[in-house]
Amino acid sequence: MGLMNRQWVLRQRPHGLVQDSDLELVSTPVPDLADGQVLVRTIYLSLDPTNRTWMNDAVGYLPPVGLGDVMRGLTLGVVEQSRSERFAVGDIVTTAMGGWADYGVVPDSGVSRVHRFPGLPLTANMSVLGMTGLTAWAGVTDVLRPQPGQTMVVSAAAGAVGSIAGQIAKQKGARVIGIAGGPEKCAWLTGELGFDAAIDYKNEDVGEALDRHAPNGIDLNFENVGGDIMIAVWNRLNIHARMAVCGMVSAYNATKRPPSPDLSRLITHRMTMQGFLVMDYSPRAKEFVAEVGPWLAGGQVKWKVHVDNGLEGAVRSLNRLFTGDHDGKLLVRVSEEPAS
Repeated sequence: MGLMNRQWVLRQRPHGLVQDSDLELVSTPVPDLADGQVLVRTIYLSLDPTNRTWMNDAVGYLPPVGLGDVMRGLTLGVVEQSRSERFAVGDIVTTAMGGWADYGVVPDSGVSRVHRFPGLPLTANMSVLGMTGLTAWAGVTDVLRPQPGQTMVVSAAAGAVGSIAGQIAKQKGARVIGIAGGPEKCAWLTGELGFDAAIDYKNEDVGEALDRHAPNGIDLNFENVGGDIMIAVWNRLNIHARMAVCGMVSAYNATKRPPSPDLSRLITHRMTMQGFLVMDYSPRAKEFVAEVGPWLAGGQVKWKVHVDNGLEGAVRSLNRLFTGDHDGKLLVRVSEEPAS
């Protein structure tokens, strides 16, 4: 019997949080490789808020996952078979074409080789030195461009992107306030990551806390959440403030549209509000690693991953992103790392 592959297939569009019935774990034979293809065994599956948006039948930066199709997702894995001149068996690679599965049969054009940073575990390539870190770096350095002494607010600040964004802004000399859910996460932000203040949105009035921690207003906002939290920040942005819109996680499971800020403030306060996508910054990945890598090595930037075990639990793991039941970057370990 040939090699079998477990795959999560989208069966229906979720309504609110993803339910077990929305996807089905099926098992199918792994097909033979064609010329130019590689077979990648998934080691880690990245779970990100955008996974949820891909399940909706809505226009986005990528087409929605079709009903009956394997769920899309970024993976890190090892090449088990190769009919490619570019990749050999044993190469560690990343791809977005294998999806939520044990294995992916992928054209070599859709695979990137992983270059490990000395002294860091493989999970760093799926978090602080992967798309997560690149997203944080791009939003801070290219969109917000903090100057020493400016005040920046980060929502979802204990998450994978927000925690790195705040630390990068600190390296640039900004004063950083994080918004997170729960006293433990807030203590992590200020006690370990060096944030100047943290606001617990579950137990504090965000607007009142912002008035206390930023009495002179807010210059920069790294926005991950949207909704009421975004409005509280928006209403306190200074003249010529800048907002980098990275995500709107409050809307991804919403059954009705969350409230929006009064956009007339863009005019009266001459503000800049810019959305961005990490894929636009892929050509600058080496520049990103060159700047952030030494901060990691020197301990100026810290990071955390939350790893769940088992592909079979991926649906439940995904919902952690929306309940706050995780710290840092969320991954699923699908199989064991190869011996180094």
